Amino acid sequence: MTPELKKIITGFRACEQERANWIPLWQDCYDYCFPQRLGFYGQSPGQSETDDIYDSSPVTAVDEFASRMQAGLTPPFSKWFEFRAGSEIPEDQKSKVDTELDLISNYIWEVLQSSNMDQELHEAYYDLAVGSASICIEEGDAEQPIMFTTLPQNEVYLSAGPYGKVDKKYRLRMLTLEAIEVIWPKADISEEMRREAGLDELKKFKVIECVARDWKVKETETHNFSVVCLEPEHMILQNVFKGDGAQPIISFRWSKAAGETYGRGPLLSALPDIRVLNEVVKLGLENGALAITGMWQADDDGVINPDTLELIPGTIIPRAMGSRGLEPLQSPGNFDMGQFILNDMRHNIRKALFNEQLGAPEGTPMSATEVHERMADLARTIGSAYGRLHSEGVTQILRRVVHILRKQGRINIPKVNGREVKIVNVSPLAQAQHNENVARVARWLELMNAGFGPQMTNVVVKAEEAAVYTGKEIGVPEKLIRDKAEREQIQQAIQETQQVQANRQPNQQGQQ
Repeated sequence: MTPELKKIITGFRACEQERANWIPLWQDCYDYCFPQRLGFYGQSPGQSETDDIYDSSPVTAVDEFASRMQAGLTPPFSKWFEFRAGSEIPEDQKSKVDTELDLISNYIWEVLQSSNMDQELHEAYYDLAVGSASICIEEGDAEQPIMFTTLPQNEVYLSAGPYGKVDKKYRLRMLTLEAIEVIWPKADISEEMRREAGLDELKKFKVIECVARDWKVKETETHNFSVVCLEPEHMILQNVFKGDGAQPIISFRWSKAAGETYGRGPLLSALPDIRVLNEVVKLGLENGALAITGMWQADDDGVINPDTLELIPGTIIPRAMGSRGLEPLQSPGNFDMGQFILNDMRHNIRKALFNEQLGAPEGTPMSATEVHERMADLARTIGSAYGRLHSEGVTQILRRVVHILRKQGRINIPKVNGREVKIVNVSPLAQAQHNENVARVARWLELMNAGFGPQMTNVVVKAEEAAVYTGKEIGVPEKLIRDKAEREQIQQAIQETQQVQANRQPNQQGQQ
């Protein structure tokens, strides 16, 4: 075994051991809320996992959470990002650069619309409810340049690096030899693997993919990529990804406790209520069945056999002479589900998953103003999680997409690093936060006019800059805003017109 192979396998085993502590908690979330998803204990595809679910409220609540997170962060039918000139671009060139970046961002948006991004991201938001989600973005073909794949969480293993970031990701898969050679055409297949595959063509090998950040390289972002077979132990492939967005696996977390690698999602907070709700409904159904069928007692006279007796309408029950036959047994008490406040528990589950911010779907339709206010409230509520989702999710996805399209020669754009090109999120949640900034400017202008008058307002406020800032904050396309040079030309033309009119007035008065 080579040192590189030993290092990867040892690192994977350590991640496997750390993750084992989370599996029972995650499995509970999947059992109650994702019965259709594969869990962590080897369930087979298509296997029914709904036998122990007695209340579907958590399943519905998670569905709403995933849909609303997608609508708030990456809405399918509206552009949710823009590229803007970074801090290193000179001020006099930013307007021109922004206009060019608008065209590029529109093209990228068209590419994403034609891909499977929306479907796969929606699946990722389900996993995000638990805490962590992972998605793989790879090169596609001429028809679909980019391919998205949501990675099942039972396949993903994460490791945090020296700066607390997820810098090492493992993906465990069971693959046939044919699949390995299709996925990685340059794969190095050992003789032992070929011999085992020859004995059984359907044999599946345990294969792990490892993407690890190389912190020794400071000049550019570098990741070492390895594909390893665990049984038998063999290095199948090694590669190096260099550049911003070069590595394909993106993992993002809802929130994170200090010292932990995996995320903690809102579903973990709702899990106690979910457990109690399911158990209470189960007991209520059992009590209902008992109320319908009742409990009975009978003399052991050798005639009535309780094992074969069916209490259904029309049944004739024999009894021995002198026997009392069957007699109903009084239930010790009535089970009242209302005392457990089931509606309150369902409300708590919806609230924990932020489904109360926009009201119930069956309620009275809200006005646009009310929707805006509730979206702003949601943005404030998940403010901390939003920052992490933006940095670990949205930004990394766009960097990866830009890398692929630039590699394919479809776009020509500088590095998206915040200095040359920065990503601006214009999703509904981000827009709600931008609207708060606009509201502050509007209140300031109102106070200036009311307290000091228009003249002082014109002296203090940079009206031109305020108008441009407001337009950008509310998401006005850059091409609709005149650049600084155009504004100066228009101002000069206005001044010349005013001067001509001022010169005409004395001449007209002299003629009169």
